[in-house]
Amino acid sequence: MLAEEALAHAKPAVYWLDEPGPDPCEPLHRNEKADLAVVGGGYTGLWTALRAKERYPHLDVVILEAATCGSAASGRNGGFCDASLTHGYGNGLARWPDEIDAMERLGLENLEAIGATITQYGIDCHWERTGELTVATAPHHLDELAEEVSARQAAGQKARFLDQAEVQAEVASPTYLGALAEPSRTALVEPANLVRGLRQACLDLGVRIYENTPATSLGQNSLLTATASIQADRIALASNAFPSLLRRLRPYTVPVYDLVLMTEPLSTAQLASIGWQHRQGIGDASNLFHYYRLTRDNRILWGGYEPLYSFGSKIHESLEQRDSIHTMLARHFFATFPQLEGLRFTHRWGGVIDTSTRFCAFFGKAYSGHVAYALGYTGLGVAATRFGADVMLDLLYDEDTDRRRLQLVRRRPMPFPPEPLRYAGIKLTKWSMARADAHAGHRNLWLRTLDRLGLGFDF
Repeated sequence: MLAEEALAHAKPAVYWLDEPGPDPCEPLHRNEKADLAVVGGGYTGLWTALRAKERYPHLDVVILEAATCGSAASGRNGGFCDASLTHGYGNGLARWPDEIDAMERLGLENLEAIGATITQYGIDCHWERTGELTVATAPHHLDELAEEVSARQAAGQKARFLDQAEVQAEVASPTYLGALAEPSRTALVEPANLVRGLRQACLDLGVRIYENTPATSLGQNSLLTATASIQADRIALASNAFPSLLRRLRPYTVPVYDLVLMTEPLSTAQLASIGWQHRQGIGDASNLFHYYRLTRDNRILWGGYEPLYSFGSKIHESLEQRDSIHTMLARHFFATFPQLEGLRFTHRWGGVIDTSTRFCAFFGKAYSGHVAYALGYTGLGVAATRFGADVMLDLLYDEDTDRRRLQLVRRRPMPFPPEPLRYAGIKLTKWSMARADAHAGHRNLWLRTLDRLGLGFDF
């Protein structure tokens, strides 16, 4: 009953959003005009508005947010701010080997710029440049991680392989057999506080934000809401997991729910029992993986493993709570850290992310270049959203940049099939991924076929 007891009093709410945020901005009640209108007040939308004012200070910029800024994925994620623009080095290397060095350089520059922005605008979001451990929890992970370390080192990165004794000296878990340690390409951040800081920076620069204002339809230079309209020279779509106003984009992503737990603060003795002195973000090397990290008051956020897709790409708040999955996550937590028996969970929640068949964001424009979009981040978008914002501005204002010339930007992924094939394919892929984890990483015919086609499902 260890897991059930630890969850008994967990609040079904997002820890990061538990403290009251700023008063919401007024909804849009009258017709307005703008140079640039942004649909969505999460990371992508806020970065787009902020970068627009930094790059083109004369622009009149408006954000339309259906609820409140950061109430969806941007305010409830794990807070891993990774330099990768491609959902990990391995995915980028496999898909764009000729451009991987450029993408890694741009990704690192993007991460540095996020840290500089946080300092510039005085955003209190506990930015920590901790690096990350990818831990081996099965013997076959060791060769896979050693191979990636070699590739990263050949590219000039500081990644190194830790054997069992070395990783145990970093973080003590009986499940760890080794690890890939990367010291500088991952930062940790408090997601909702980053949103609130970006929102305030936008307001301070003169961006008009209308919250609780869903956009209902899109034209070349117009956005309609239930009560008013915006006429805009340029429009940036940043709704990500939610159905795009540009209907032809909808088959290219599916919404996936990811569930999370947060513990109470660890005591000094509890923290000493696991080490973790360098506070790295941690993820395991399985197909169905866990990710976890420390907060500023030494709680442990623990999430991942069981991505949830509902038939018909359903998005509903009822999917944010699932007793069976939260209980399973709690059991996995204590299997990883048995020395923390007796620790309680204070919060349990879930959130929807958008995944694409190539596991990372894609970009483009419509309506003769008057509309741009960025979506499909697949769970590693905290940092990549800033890159996506700059790409959209490059496209909207016809800027010739290194970003825009990348195949990552110029090509779209394959779409997901329609229902019921979509649901069946995702179920089969999840089953195959779990089977590979249980059978020394052996990928069955279905996964090998997806590999050959450059397709897949991830979170």
